[in-house]
Amino acid sequence: MKTRSRQDAIVRNLRRNGTSTIEVLASTVGASRSTIIRDIAALRDEGFLIQTEPGRGGGLSLDASSIQTTARLSVAEVFALIIGVSAMRAAGNLPFSRLADAGLSKIEKALPSDKIRDLRRLLECLYVGPLAPQVNTSNLADMAPDLLPAFETAFLKGFFLQFRYRDAKGVETERHVEPQAMLILPPLWYLVAWDPSREDFRHFRMDRIREPVCDEGHSFRRRIVPFDDGVRPIRIV
Repeated sequence: MKTRSRQDAIVRNLRRNGTSTIEVLASTVGASRSTIIRDIAALRDEGFLIQTEPGRGGGLSLDASSIQTTARLSVAEVFALIIGVSAMRAAGNLPFSRLADAGLSKIEKALPSDKIRDLRRLLECLYVGPLAPQVNTSNLADMAPDLLPAFETAFLKGFFLQFRYRDAKGVETERHVEPQAMLILPPLWYLVAWDPSREDFRHFRMDRIREPVCDEGHSFRRRIVPFDDGVRPIRIV
């Protein structure tokens, strides 16, 4: 279990059971005693008030008032929430959209200043528009789970992105591109990138991208991306 998932499991266990012990937590998440102790220290550093009850039979307890949900959200997670809501709105099937926007705004405002800066930079790369009626969506596949984290690093640090791409005919190629924007045309999502080998912009359907890797040895500059009419940048309240 990854560190973040393990620490979330510890918090959930303490909330549900009231108290627990290092041994019980270690058994629950499948980690060593020393790992749990490090996790507890890390959670305390984040602001969680985890108290230790001394003596035989003592254990750990969590002060519920110290739980800050937004403090546990990463930039990528908030960004994922925003693009999910934006995609549903663009598709015309998001009820209570004003409430959703208001909730996202509260989450954003609660983020630390460095995370807000990164989130704003990611939002500057996000666009949404209508999908042309003639586009075939019958072969839509799931997107790779490692795609958004790779995008976050590539866009924020200006790194080239390398990945395997399968086109509409099923032909696979290795691509090495400059990621410039993310485009949502519900239900399709695209990476818009400058392809140096073709000296032009290319649109890559995200569900056809596999094994994305940031090339930290090559950086790029932002370019002005030409979009069709009807495509607009994402805005939240």
